[in-house]
Amino acid sequence: MKKAIFFCFSLILILINGNPQPASAYSYGDPNEEKVAEVYKEMQLKLDENPPNFSAAKSLFETVKEETDMHMGPEPGEIIMKNLNDEDKEATIDNMEKLLILNIARRLESIEKNFEEYDTSKKLLAKGFATYQALSPKVEANNAELDKEMKADFDAALEALGNPGLFGVGKKPSDIEAFKSNKEKILNALQKEFNLASLEVGHFSETVEEQGTGKKDWTDLSNIRNWIPLILIVAIIAAVVFIGIRKRRA
Repeated sequence: MKKAIFFCFSLILILINGNPQPASAYSYGDPNEEKVAEVYKEMQLKLDENPPNFSAAKSLFETVKEETDMHMGPEPGEIIMKNLNDEDKEATIDNMEKLLILNIARRLESIEKNFEEYDTSKKLLAKGFATYQALSPKVEANNAELDKEMKADFDAALEALGNPGLFGVGKKPSDIEAFKSNKEKILNALQKEFNLASLEVGHFSETVEEQGTGKKDWTDLSNIRNWIPLILIVAIIAAVVFIGIRKRRA
């Protein structure tokens, strides 16, 4: 009987650990870094070489192209790839900057749509600010006062998220109207500074948006596939109990 119980629990552990997380689960990684912004900075270094290293810059961009295509449609990526193939340094950097601004816009829009999800919103705002930091040197060089204002607007947007606190300790109320106001100030300033006609993010789909805080692992019972291990576990336990009862009666 003891061996049967041991076997039962061993099988349960195997089923639990062997049930992989769905591919759609999203990891935010370091919330203070944004991959496309890091790639932009590395591309700048390669393009500033003499002569510009377009091959290396292209390889760098290819590491984020699939993600940018998914979130913002294929057009921005196609244009940047054409710039790189044409070895047009100025156009490449210009369009990468526009891509970063679109990325900031989608981050801020996503926060507004899911404003009550504090942890997610805070991570997205951190990534939006990390993206702006890649653009900050250019903004500061053109208008140092605007750069200070932009950073203050990001700080104010963070304050507007509030803080749920821990067991009520340190709780601060959120203010969606204040967030909207700072979001508009940030996006309007970027649009004007970088001369963008529109901040539309193309084919970006809400269904693909990062939802790393939802039930995405094996404990999500809304997914029918996750019931299979539980059913097997119950069946095994029932079989062990039944066999044990029969042996005692015999």
